[in-house]
Amino acid sequence: MRWLDKLGEDFTRKIAHTASRRSVLCSISKVLVGSAFIMPVLPIARNARAATDLDTATEEELTSCDYWRYCAVDGFLCTCCGGSATTCPPGSEPSPISWVGTCHNPNDGKDYLVSYHDCCGKTACGRCYCGGQVRERPGYEFFLHNDVNWCMANVNTVYHCTVSIIVGLGKN
Repeated sequence: MRWLDKLGEDFTRKIAHTASRRSVLCSISKVLVGSAFIMPVLPIARNARAATDLDTATEEELTSCDYWRYCAVDGFLCTCCGGSATTCPPGSEPSPISWVGTCHNPNDGKDYLVSYHDCCGKTACGRCYCGGQVRERPGYEFFLHNDVNWCMANVNTVYHCTVSIIVGLGKN
């Protein structure tokens, strides 16, 4: 193992002679920033549980504010506006930014992280308004606050309705 220590020491000394602390910190920062852009595109099954849940939900549940996955929704349900619980209606597009809520599923007794995306590009739907405020945080905790027009990131900032996508299990 002495050879490994010697190899590590020689390598470290070589870097110390050729690079400054700033350049090392700059390189580490570049790697960290680059990995932040790569992580969202990695293939992770974030909403694998959503399909099984939606298969068992009735249409009445999906259009009711009392449905468990709508616990933190604030807006019109896309299920009443020509879309579904997870897809925007034709002619509208989902906002790339969203707020997140933690909702309790009474069917399996688990808490789920639910991402709420506003669908943008058409005038407000006007049907099935829900104003859930379960675990809503104050406005200064921006991504946990639902009273924001999340269509601000879209070209067309007109709000139409909201979808709810299960992204994973919450802490139980």
